[in-house]
Amino acid sequence: MKIFADSACDLSYDYLKENEVEVFPLTTLLDSGEFEDMIEIKSDKVYEMIARGGHPKTSQVSLDKFYKGFKQAAEAGESGIFPTLSAVLSGTYQAAVLAYTDVKAEFPDFDLRIIDTKSASLGEGLAVVEAIEMKDAGFGLDEIEARLRFIAEHTVSLFTVKDLNYLAEGGRLSKTSAFFGGLLNIHPLLELVDGKLVPSEKLRGRKKVMNRMYERLRDEAENIQEQNIFICHSDDQEAAEEMRGYIHEHFHPRQIIVHTIGSTISSHTGLGTLGLFFLNKFE
Repeated sequence: MKIFADSACDLSYDYLKENEVEVFPLTTLLDSGEFEDMIEIKSDKVYEMIARGGHPKTSQVSLDKFYKGFKQAAEAGESGIFPTLSAVLSGTYQAAVLAYTDVKAEFPDFDLRIIDTKSASLGEGLAVVEAIEMKDAGFGLDEIEARLRFIAEHTVSLFTVKDLNYLAEGGRLSKTSAFFGGLLNIHPLLELVDGKLVPSEKLRGRKKVMNRMYERLRDEAENIQEQNIFICHSDDQEAAEEMRGYIHEHFHPRQIIVHTIGSTISSHTGLGTLGLFFLNKFE
């Protein structure tokens, strides 16, 4: 069984390759050209461009890349599972489904399960890690698919950003809201709901929004000591480590995984983004 992932999962490329996960990179467009996320470009290059006032663009995985990757697995007689970036945020899921349909016409026995994680960054990565661990534990395709679909329905994906103006420039927040939010030191708590990024709360000050994230974790995470908790950040290692320390001290989860936000997601969120991901139902 082959595990596929797209680069928006924001896990370490080395980790994915060590676990024989085939990665489909999204494309990052900088002023210097186009680059394959994870493979040809690292997030620090995107961070540098944003710090200079630039606004990188991204594009989804092409149908042709999916077709070639799926066909190779089909020719090898493998089945596959593919947890993807939210279908609301990107056309990656739809392109994968179309490519699978084409490959299936040539290889009728090819069995690929494509799951919309309804999340992004390490919220998507959470599902990929689960697939890897279940495969290593000897679970079959049906069991892994069922688990990933469960996870897609129960992943809580929380974000906060430092620069409201960056979100406004990308069309994800009105410029008026960004202007007044900046004056008032407002930090929004954003959440992925059914795959769509929506403002959940507005709090004054970075510390208050982080405390609210801890409260949400405390109140909503089921069986937290058995869970892997995921934290991501874009060029804010200090905040991420502070969050890791607080969660470790107060909640004692099974594992805390911290990683930088990759080229794709950071191109849309800007610098100083902090994300927290966990399950509100765990079994």
